[in-house]
Amino acid sequence: MSALTHTLRREARVAFSLKAQPIWFRLIKWMCLIAVVSLFHDRPWFWPIVGCVTAASILVHLLYRWKTHCWTRAWGGWKDLDASRD
Repeated sequence: MSALTHTLRREARVAFSLKAQPIWFRLIKWMCLIAVVSLFHDRPWFWPIVGCVTAASILVHLLYRWKTHCWTRAWGGWKDLDASRD
């Protein structure tokens, strides 16, 4: 198994772990996202905002990944270490 495949599998396990975000939180998050997109998709500033939010999300993800040493140590409220293990 290549290093990239190993990394992507670990990222997927962490992303879909039920301990990281409960189902009710994920549902509310997606409902809010869909509502905001449906309300504001025709505004001229919509795509710049989407770009900024995407960049901020990636930066937060990379910060957590760095601080948790690739999801192997708890940091900042994240305690599901089993999801990152092979």
